Amino acid sequence: MSNSDPVHLRRVDPAQNMRRFYSLSIQPTLFGGASLIRDWGRIGTRGQTMMETFDTADDADDVKEAVIELIQAATAKADEKKEEKEEKK
Repeated sequence: MSNSDPVHLRRVDPAQNMRRFYSLSIQPTLFGGASLIRDWGRIGTRGQTMMETFDTADDADDVKEAVIELIQAATAKADEKKEEKEEKK
């Protein structure tokens, strides 16, 4: 496994009353595999959790990296739309 450290992401935008968190971590299973644990929701709440199990830790790490890229792309796209709206004002 190349990067087993948990990843904690936050997005805060007071103008939109947005306070979100996203957390990704990889945990070993009892049978030699690995589980990708995703937690997300509004900061200050418990949020939601999803667990995906994989045969190897490397498979879980690949999915973890792909999810991080998707979140970053979505955040960049939202920031671009926000900037466009501000420019039109």
